[in-house]
Amino acid sequence: MGVADWGVRDGVKSQSAIGPNRGGLILVSGPSRSGKSRWAEHLADRSGLPVTYLATGADRPGDRPWQQRVLLHRQRRPPHWTTLEVGGELEAALEHLGLELDDRASSDSDGFEQAMGLSIARDPGAPRAVNPSKLLLIDSLGTWLAHHLDLDESAWFQRQERLLRALHQQGSPVVLVCEEVGWGVVPPTAIGGLFRDRIGSLQQRLMQQAAAAWLVVQGRALNLMALGEPVPPA
Repeated sequence: MGVADWGVRDGVKSQSAIGPNRGGLILVSGPSRSGKSRWAEHLADRSGLPVTYLATGADRPGDRPWQQRVLLHRQRRPPHWTTLEVGGELEAALEHLGLELDDRASSDSDGFEQAMGLSIARDPGAPRAVNPSKLLLIDSLGTWLAHHLDLDESAWFQRQERLLRALHQQGSPVVLVCEEVGWGVVPPTAIGGLFRDRIGSLQQRLMQQAAAAWLVVQGRALNLMALGEPVPPA
């Protein structure tokens, strides 16, 4: 099993052989054309685990530049990776994948418990057993969010909660690519401002449950857990 250096969480080294003993959420964020997707793919590749790639972008058949970017991403992926085109239904895909893994992990652990004469109660709201048979790579948070910009605040909150819960309950490691926006001028449109505000707030919530986080700028990956301090909650 490969060794992946997820970095440092608040001063604690988290380099790990992630294999059968470690799950966790790894955030990889950066501005456009920074190299964030390539860094996420690098982390996934060196983990040593089979990779399932969850693509969240829309089809956009009439958008030629977008189609070219999608093609470049597809050409970079190793042929042995599994790709799922999930679009805006990322949460449902994660729930399904988590149940598949949990069924396998429960089967293995049930046999162990029976052999040892154990009976262990499980909290259905707790994270799933960490017994990863794969790594999930999600690209990206922003393209998933774009599917849901028409939701009102109540519906958007519920959508966030479902995503956060689905990520929290994964037994597999998850590498999530996130767009960094709002570093420049205020967006000239209301929809642009809404996207900026929603992705920024959601990324702060994701960081609270992340095992590692990387910021990719100008082709350089910076370990945020090692370099940064958590901002006090509002």
